[in-house]
Amino acid sequence: MTLLPKLQQIPAEIACVADYESFARERMTPSAWAYLAGGAADESTLADNLAAFRRIRLQNRVLEDLRGGHTRLDLCGLALDYPILLAPVAFQRLAHPEGELATALGASAMGAAMVVSTQASVSLEAIAQAAQAPLWFQLYIQPDRDFTQDLVRRAEAAGYRALVVTVDAPVNGLRNREQRSGFALPDGVEAVNLKGMRGLPPSIAQPGSSPLFGSPLLEHAPTWKDLEWLQSITHLPVLVKGVMNPKDASRAVERGVAGILVSNHGGRTLDGLPATLDVLPAIARAVQGRVPLLLDGGIRRGSDVFKALALGASAVMIGRPYVFGLAAAGATGVAHVLHLLRTELEVTMALTGCPTLDAIEASLILGSS
Repeated sequence: MTLLPKLQQIPAEIACVADYESFARERMTPSAWAYLAGGAADESTLADNLAAFRRIRLQNRVLEDLRGGHTRLDLCGLALDYPILLAPVAFQRLAHPEGELATALGASAMGAAMVVSTQASVSLEAIAQAAQAPLWFQLYIQPDRDFTQDLVRRAEAAGYRALVVTVDAPVNGLRNREQRSGFALPDGVEAVNLKGMRGLPPSIAQPGSSPLFGSPLLEHAPTWKDLEWLQSITHLPVLVKGVMNPKDASRAVERGVAGILVSNHGGRTLDGLPATLDVLPAIARAVQGRVPLLLDGGIRRGSDVFKALALGASAVMIGRPYVFGLAAAGATGVAHVLHLLRTELEVTMALTGCPTLDAIEASLILGSS
């Protein structure tokens, strides 16, 4: 099929982040779209991530003094201009030939921190050389622990500022949309940072036998002990990504993590999980401000960022929105998505009487105390 060329300038029809979706889809192969846009199973969690923000209503405030307003914050050693980071997304060359390099350029133009995926389609060192904004490295603890340690050393040497350990995907979710599309990585797109890693022996379930339990994959799945091991081998702050249960959040804090990312993997692992926004307040109560909380999943408006902050998050990460911008218009699209969300956040703050992020509180959510 013939794909439309990337946009050379942003048309007037793109007035908000959601407008990028159709432009992106026309510029990606159907299988790449299925991979980057799809979710697990019936995609109910994917849909609920979006719906949760729509269910929330705001309370406005009037005649507040907004002089000196700003959106600055300190987050795990980073001084950020606004509380929106780019979440780790694998294989970004599926969306644009320059992949993560274009994303890094767009993030740098907007001063936004970027979290680079273990499964990036560009080397972590090349991304670090291209970026002019802070970088964190998202890490899957691999069955090959020696290789995992080497990845950590590479991230440290390249100047990454923190490790974000994904803990909610010991196995891939059942992504039926991908299966139906026949998704396979095209030539020239691969997880370049994992080259040379020792793989697990192949495991093919026989009829009548367990397809998963007892397999090498689960036998080598990371545990809390592996998190402690990771913390012991690095000087970087370690955050955990994929926490949806307050008990796990408390346990992570007790083990000295630097931050927690409330995430259901964008609805890509276990379908039927609640929306991240719906579990955020309970996790915030469990954590009690001891470490920063971040949230991803379903954010499409700056007002969504505001809602997450009001319910306990320190900052948010976005995934699909900037990937859609990348697919449509490369680095310019990534930068524009960030600009749109920051602008909408500031408008929401002004209309709710909040000159700074510290003023955003639960009382500005209708029905909250």
